[in-house]
Amino acid sequence: MEAKFSYRDLRIWQEAVELALAIYRATAAFPKHELYGLTSQMRRAAVSVSSNIAEGKGHNSDGDFCRFLFHARGSLLELQTQIVIACGLQYLTKEQGTKLTHDSDALGRGLNGLIQAIRGPRGAPKSVANGEERRANDDV
Repeated sequence: MEAKFSYRDLRIWQEAVELALAIYRATAAFPKHELYGLTSQMRRAAVSVSSNIAEGKGHNSDGDFCRFLFHARGSLLELQTQIVIACGLQYLTKEQGTKLTHDSDALGRGLNGLIQAIRGPRGAPKSVANGEERRANDDV
């Protein structure tokens, strides 16, 4: 029997939490007029990455987990865009921007790898690829 493990055991979730903490620290120095603008958007996007990983892990199917991993990836891409904007506005130092971009790229590669591992060889979740999930025509 396969042992169940927590989302907290996933390296990708741990890295996403670390990235969110780094974003909170970096945005603390943003101008006060950005508190409800870019600061808030970056923080929400960063928190959303690890939150979607955790929520997806809590669902009972690989398909649901994969769907939430795609949401996490979308939030990560949103965050990467916001990092570029923050650098362009000189709210982040060049070093901060480079480090955050590097870390978010690494996280993106990890998410992509996990998505591919779950989806299986044909791009469908493994449970679907193995025929374990009912199809709409099974009732006919």
